[in-house]
Amino acid sequence: MSTRYPFTAVVGMDDLRLALLLNAVSPAVGGVLVRGEKGTAKSTAVRALAELLPEVPVVAGCRFSCDPASPDPGCPDGPHGDAPGSARPARMVELPVGASEDRLVGALDIEKALAEGVKAFEPGLLAAAHRGILYVDEVNLLSDHLIDHLLDAAAMGASHVEREGVSVRHAARFLLVGTMNPEEGELRPQLLDRFGLTVEVAASRDPEQRVEVVRRRLAFEDDAAAFAARWAGEETALRGRIVAARALLPEVTLGDAVLLQIAATCAAFEVDGMRADIVMARTATALAAWAGRTEVTSEDVRQAALLALPHRRRRSPFDAPGLDEDKLDETLEQFKGDEPDDDPEPDGPGDGGPGGGGGVPPQGEGPDAPSPESAEVPESAPAPAPQGSGAGERAAVKAAEPFRTKVLSVPGLGEGAAGRRSRARTEHGRTTGSARPRGALTKLHLAATVQAAAPHQRARGRSGPGLVVRRDDLRQATREGREGNLVLFAVDASGSMAARQRMSAVKGAVLSLLLDAYQRRDKVGLVTFRGRDAEVALPPTSSVDAAAARLEKLPTGGRTPLSAGLLKAHDVLRIERLRDPSRRPLLVVVTDGRATGGGADPVALAARAARLHAADGTASVVVDCETGPVRLGLAGTLARELGGTAVTLDELRADSIAGLVRDVQAAGQTKRRAA
Repeated sequence: MSTRYPFTAVVGMDDLRLALLLNAVSPAVGGVLVRGEKGTAKSTAVRALAELLPEVPVVAGCRFSCDPASPDPGCPDGPHGDAPGSARPARMVELPVGASEDRLVGALDIEKALAEGVKAFEPGLLAAAHRGILYVDEVNLLSDHLIDHLLDAAAMGASHVEREGVSVRHAARFLLVGTMNPEEGELRPQLLDRFGLTVEVAASRDPEQRVEVVRRRLAFEDDAAAFAARWAGEETALRGRIVAARALLPEVTLGDAVLLQIAATCAAFEVDGMRADIVMARTATALAAWAGRTEVTSEDVRQAALLALPHRRRRSPFDAPGLDEDKLDETLEQFKGDEPDDDPEPDGPGDGGPGGGGGVPPQGEGPDAPSPESAEVPESAPAPAPQGSGAGERAAVKAAEPFRTKVLSVPGLGEGAAGRRSRARTEHGRTTGSARPRGALTKLHLAATVQAAAPHQRARGRSGPGLVVRRDDLRQATREGREGNLVLFAVDASGSMAARQRMSAVKGAVLSLLLDAYQRRDKVGLVTFRGRDAEVALPPTSSVDAAAARLEKLPTGGRTPLSAGLLKAHDVLRIERLRDPSRRPLLVVVTDGRATGGGADPVALAARAARLHAADGTASVVVDCETGPVRLGLAGTLARELGGTAVTLDELRADSIAGLVRDVQAAGQTKRRAA
């Protein structure tokens, strides 16, 4: 068994370590979401937490980790009666991003269930994580159908597996811990709210602390056992403090004045629902127990708010998480009641550190945590301007208010990643037919299976009421749902678009489409063109907020190299087809249709570049940005060359032109007939 990096050897990361420890003290807090850039020890700290958790008493031989003191009466391995108990270390189960549904919830042997009436069930990861930790690295990249199962299990504390009327239920209560890099996309709001606490982490900018991180990591890699032994004392002390805090937790009182502060804080920051209030109360109680106190203070409430509220205040993926600490302090002061006298901090490991409500674990000989100034992350620089922008460049303008857009979809039936945009063959959705299973059977088509088995019953010697079913009779249900697409924006940033009011409207429209892409689980990319060339402002990614940030900083000016923009978009789509051939693209060109740069005959070059996309069968939409009483209709001409459709900025709104989707699909069908 490999040696894990010690929790107490993690340098800095005070908020992260405190949030994890509070969940170890009180699993009812609801888990932790760790957001941060790559290479910041997110996974290392989470994996190290499992070594600190107390052992779990289980019924001997139970695959579902039933507690001997109160076994689950519906356990598939039960009833347990007076079965002997044993203790085992707490588990940390990792859920891979690409896991199948059966791997997560478990698999039921359909053939045995139909032919023999036996519930032959193989437990999944939810069963293994019961009474332990379920860890999801890159949780923001998890498939929608797996997220749905996680939501159900987190809400009900149980997992249900159903296959054509045959069902199995087992307990699934776990500490959910997820890590993510926001640059790769955001989480669905429903799952975001299921995490009790959230923490933002970033690599320290303090050279001395970075040196200490490298020194410890190299020492661990040279001799993991010796490094772990060096920190064994601190690990034991911290484990003992967790046990003591757990024992003290039932004695902690939450006074009415403190409850009023919690409710007032949640109301002041306009968080949705009541889950935030409950999580804050549980977190503040855990903070008091961690500090060795039996009464919750205002400082506990403040620390709980900083951990429990930032991710619940986001109204869109473009909102940065965080709290206004001045507003928080004002609210707490306004509703401050009679505070209990502060007890002196108990002697023991972890005292005196930052993090409020009792501090954080010891750091041994490592340097102190970085100051707020040294830990500050600088804003990302704007994308470099393309060559030739030069004279005439205008500063970036702010985007207009986003609006709800019409649904743009790719015609035909795809087989891409699950999403909410275009029609596709999926594992989930309405049943459209049946087929022989190519691998493991996941979705049984009962009627087709019975129809396949019925003619052979006499030959198979059937004598009783049961149906004799063999493997060759089983039929997989084919289903139709929705897929996510690659939405590639090609945005004209030339001088003809530079009028301040027009560019603001254009950015507002693209921002609206980006918000729609977030909701429909698309990947997005951004190509811009102006001056003499085009550039990939953002390679295809799941992070729509990264695209919004690049769009916000986009300057305008120069000539209009429309052909260069279309050719750059063609290159991006060609590479993406090699990387992910099942994800179908949708090209959205935002322009007034003018072509004034890129060669001797820019209009002919643009038409030729557009026909390359048409030859590839790329679904496309041209958002016509032309304004004024006299219009040339150049965007419509470009759309015809692309084999797509053109819409104006006004027509893009959801409350106009009900036939927009039909127009896009009809254009695709016409293109296929012509081919």
